[in-house]
Amino acid sequence: MGPIVEVGNLHKFFRRGSEQIDVLKGLNLEVPEGEFLALMGPSGSGKTTLLNLIAGLDTPSRGTIRVGDQLISTMGEGKLAAWRTRHVGFVFQFYHLLPVLTAYENVELPLLLLPLSAAQRKQQVTTALELVGLTDRMRHRPGQLSGGQQQRVGIARAIVTDPTILVADEPTGDLDAHSAEDILNLLVALQKSLQKTIVMVTHDPRAAARAARILHLDKGRLVRETGPDSAESLFQRAVQPD
Repeated sequence: MGPIVEVGNLHKFFRRGSEQIDVLKGLNLEVPEGEFLALMGPSGSGKTTLLNLIAGLDTPSRGTIRVGDQLISTMGEGKLAAWRTRHVGFVFQFYHLLPVLTAYENVELPLLLLPLSAAQRKQQVTTALELVGLTDRMRHRPGQLSGGQQQRVGIARAIVTDPTILVADEPTGDLDAHSAEDILNLLVALQKSLQKTIVMVTHDPRAAARAARILHLDKGRLVRETGPDSAESLFQRAVQPD
C-alpha cells in the first residue's frame, strides 16, 4: 500500500524572546497505509511534537504534512479542527473520559459533531464497544471501570468515527503490566482487523515491540529505524539482573 502519511522537510520551532528553539529539524517521513508505527526517543527529542503535527493539533513552522489526500499543513485552524473530527482518532495516556457520562456516552461524543441520526450514532457506538469487548459495561461511568477498561473506552471513542489514522500518546503509560499487555493486544488486533494506521509515541520498549516499525528521534531528527525485535531485545537487557 502507498503512504497514508507523508511528511516533507518538516521544521517546528518556537521563539523565546530573541532565541529560536528548534524542536524538529528538516524531518522526512512516510507511513504506509495500515502500518503500526512507534516513535521513540528521549524527553525533548520531538516525538510528541511530531505526533501532534501529524494529528493536526499543531501546525509546522515550515514543511509539508499530507494525510490521505489532504495537505493539512496549509489548513487554517477551523478547517483543521473539522478535519481532525472526521479523520483522526486519539488515544491518550490518561483516558480523558468525562466522569459524569457513561461509557456509551463518552464514545458517542465525537459523533455529535457529525451529521448523523440517533440511529446511526447508536449503531456506530455499539460496534465500537463490541470491538473493544465492553458491551457489558456501556452503562457504567468511568469511576466504575478499571484503568484498562477506561482505556478500552478511550480506544472505542477513537475508532467510532472510522478515522483515517489513530494516534496514541503513551497509551499504556498509566496502566499496570497486565492491563498494558491487554491494551497493546487490542491495538494490534484493531490494526490487523480494520487495517487502521496507528502512530504511537512510547518510551516503553515492550509497547514499541508490538509495532511493525520503530523510528527513533533525538534532538528533532530521525536518527535510526529499527524493527520490533530490537525493542524487545532492549527490554530484555533492561530487566536482566546485574
